[in-house]
Amino acid sequence: MKKIISTLALSTLTTFAINLAEVPTEVTIANEDGGRIDGTAWSSSMLKEKVYVIFYVDPDEKDTNNALSEALKAKNYDLNNYGSVAIINLAATWLPNFAIESKLKEKQELYPDTIYVKDKKSVLVKEWGLKDDSSDILLFNKEGKLLYSFAGKLDSTEIQKVLDLIDGNI
Repeated sequence: MKKIISTLALSTLTTFAINLAEVPTEVTIANEDGGRIDGTAWSSSMLKEKVYVIFYVDPDEKDTNNALSEALKAKNYDLNNYGSVAIINLAATWLPNFAIESKLKEKQELYPDTIYVKDKKSVLVKEWGLKDDSSDILLFNKEGKLLYSFAGKLDSTEIQKVLDLIDGNI
């Protein structure tokens, strides 16, 4: 019984590891855990001074929120005030890492203003309680506080909510 209660308590803590209006626990993805496409470390501490949107995606769900991507692209936000990060949850797929990494390098060349990060061990699932095997969208203000979080496919109402939050915080 104690084991069940401990597991439930731990699950509850994990679920709320990242809260709206708060700066989440700093996380670094590097070395065997992954990192940026160029091999350098990525740290959540960089989510400041601009409004940032993070796409945290299982490669099998890569097209789930294309409508948001297109809406953001159409807005053509000033890159001095806005940034985007695509973090690929490599542990969430059966696809081989080398195939995904090759595609990511191509995407980085096509979209040089987006920061691409490989998460080989579901670090953000464990540290921030993000949904695994999904498409998670996170939005941060210029102070690094979480403004918005959603797991799954955003409908037009949710996409407008994200755009309004960006517009109001830029």
